[in-house]
Amino acid sequence: MKRLVIYSLVLLLFACAEQNELSPTETAKVVAESFYTKDNSTLKKHTTTEGYDGMISIQNFVPDSNSENSDFKVVDETTDGDIAWVKFTTTYDSKPETFKLVKQDGQWKVTQQGVLEKGPF
Repeated sequence: MKRLVIYSLVLLLFACAEQNELSPTETAKVVAESFYTKDNSTLKKHTTTEGYDGMISIQNFVPDSNSENSDFKVVDETTDGDIAWVKFTTTYDSKPETFKLVKQDGQWKVTQQGVLEKGPF
């Protein structure tokens, strides 16, 4: 009986520790919404260090958004191994935006695009 309880607790621990993996599109939506609503803890969780630093550096130049409905729509998306690109529109910006994502520790995270790096769209 004691072993059964121990095995049950170990199994429960592993089940609770399992992270829900978001797709590149879902991650892009979370990052876009947290950027414009200035939810920096969520923003940091879903970006690489470079991506977070780049976004924070321009976030203060963006007006506060009172809208909770981002109306996030994917225009285009492509994935090649551990790199993904998501082009999308939101109500926060009149032009489409593109995020580069990398898979880091099993999770998709938005990162900073290289200076001369061209995206697929």
